[in-house]
Amino acid sequence: MDPLKTASSIAGSGLQAQSNRMRIVSENLANMRSTGATAGSDPYSRKTVQFSAELDRTLGASSVKVKSTGVDKTPFLEEYDPGNPAADANGKVKMPNVNMLVELADMREANRSYEANLQMIKQTRSMVAMTVDLLRTQS
Repeated sequence: MDPLKTASSIAGSGLQAQSNRMRIVSENLANMRSTGATAGSDPYSRKTVQFSAELDRTLGASSVKVKSTGVDKTPFLEEYDPGNPAADANGKVKMPNVNMLVELADMREANRSYEANLQMIKQTRSMVAMTVDLLRTQS
């Protein structure tokens, strides 16, 4: 298999995996204040992404895939807000287990990984273009 095609394919799988990761982080941030609809009900649960390395037999190399999307088992926070429709008899509301700092750090890491994979594809394209140019000058 062509090493340049293999490199592009591996980087492409990384782009797709990090794109999914950024989507999940965005969903977590968008729902960080989403409480349950009724008193005592559970709020939004933070989602997590797990990756796995899978051998692509056609490429002869490992690529990254999203293994699963799970739910964080961290306990929900409680806030005193007796006017909220989701408040229990004591006026406490279960809040999502989403920490903005953790999500922003995760988003930054996903963004940097995405950019690294994108740079890999750009470099591969550049190498292909240089190879074509060399072949043109030799003929």
